[in-house]
Amino acid sequence: MGTTARAAFVKAAQGAGAAAGAAPGGPVGAVALGFIAGEVAAPVYDAIVGGGNALVPGGSIPGPRTVRHEHRFLRRGGLARGGVAERIDVMDFGLVLQTDPPAARVVSLMKRAERNGFTHGWTFDSAVLWQEPFVIHSQILANTTRLKIGPMVTNPGTRTLEVTASTFATLNDMFGNRTICGIGRGDSAMRVAGRSPTTLVRLGEAIRVIRALARGEAADLGDGTVVRFPWVGPGAELPVWMAAYGPGALKLTGEEADGFILQLADLYLTEYMVRAVRDAAAAAGRDPAEVTVCVAAPAYVTADDSPAALAHAREQCRWFGGMVGNHVADLVARYGADGDVVPRELTDYVRTRQGYDYAHHGRSGNPDTRFVPDEIVDRFCLIGPAERHIEKLNALRALGVDQFALYAMHDAREAVIDAYGSQVIPAVRGRGSARR
Repeated sequence: MGTTARAAFVKAAQGAGAAAGAAPGGPVGAVALGFIAGEVAAPVYDAIVGGGNALVPGGSIPGPRTVRHEHRFLRRGGLARGGVAERIDVMDFGLVLQTDPPAARVVSLMKRAERNGFTHGWTFDSAVLWQEPFVIHSQILANTTRLKIGPMVTNPGTRTLEVTASTFATLNDMFGNRTICGIGRGDSAMRVAGRSPTTLVRLGEAIRVIRALARGEAADLGDGTVVRFPWVGPGAELPVWMAAYGPGALKLTGEEADGFILQLADLYLTEYMVRAVRDAAAAAGRDPAEVTVCVAAPAYVTADDSPAALAHAREQCRWFGGMVGNHVADLVARYGADGDVVPRELTDYVRTRQGYDYAHHGRSGNPDTRFVPDEIVDRFCLIGPAERHIEKLNALRALGVDQFALYAMHDAREAVIDAYGSQVIPAVRGRGSARR
């Protein structure tokens, strides 16, 4: 961010603090961007973290990658003078959906999420099992104003790298740098089509090529053919976030990716894997704080903590342990299950796994997930009354998690979005109720 933009950024944060009652020239409060005594100046938060351009007269705040960098720069204490506090402790929230027809319902749920304070929208990407996500992403972007959109996750094998990059670059040109490329080796998308997940070497190449092309830079497609999109304008950006569990994938994430997607919400495993990514980033000469951490897991808000309510929530979310189990089974086959390479907290529960039918992938009531015990559902997911969600999210935030992405593949989609908007998000962010 340039000098003029940075000055406007700081001035806006200070102005928000003054509007909220801070003394002129004094500290803005517990955090920057207008957080005063647990309050947030929402327009400033939305304009900066939400990627708006209202803060720089006659210009615009750079795209999400630069904005996110500035957000994290402030968070780590980069602007400790001039009345701006040393730490921002903000958690973003995302909604994850499958692209089941009708597409209009996916768009409607994403609009509902944005009204409830969610900042990101994610979808599965598996061409055989669900509708084409990027077509639907264009409609989500057209019908929302701040929501950032991406796949959770795409892969290098379903589409060629230049096609994937061109898709993101086109959406960003149309809607203003509001996409994120979530990417992994490919589980359901590749296996259902009769192919194996891609290698980590190929995935690393994909991260570099897709990001470079979407920015308008030249990239080698792997056979000496160097291409560049001549139509990509200045300021184009595309953060690439990588999904990972195993040691090799965690290392690659730290070395190459802009963000880390961890598809489970177990506190021990989150701490273990975030540390592995950060260690890899530091070893590669990167600032570990520059890798955004996103934890993704199902969330089910119950009216109380009665045994009946919790039992129903567990059954609605048990599918997730089976989905994670596919990746864990791959890790066990490669590294073993003795805990020397992969923590037994991750591997022990798949010992009784007996196959998996992708026809039920990511769906509540999946008959192939009966092996998943209640303990794993409780550890990997967020279930129970709102206060339980708030407690666990605060614990995740303390471990360095920047975003919680909520899988809503259960029988209470609208209810969980609304409960997060009215109770959970305000409590975690420390501000009043989100607009409806």
